[in-house]
Amino acid sequence: MAHTQEELDALKAAFARGVTRVRFNGEEVQYDSATALLKRIRIIEADLAGHGAGGISVSYPRTLRGL
Repeated sequence: MAHTQEELDALKAAFARGVTRVRFNGEEVQYDSATALLKRIRIIEADLAGHGAGGISVSYPRTLRGL
């Protein structure tokens, strides 16, 4: 599904107001919690950035004394 910046802006505005019900393009969506709404925001941000929701994430361990 293609997401838009306007959709992302609507979700962020709802999150900032502390509400979990969002109306966009004539549809209303009720999220279970603020955490669920934030998760959706992160998915759309990744999609718009071109990383996709199922992208591979790489992290490297940090040590204080080396390996």
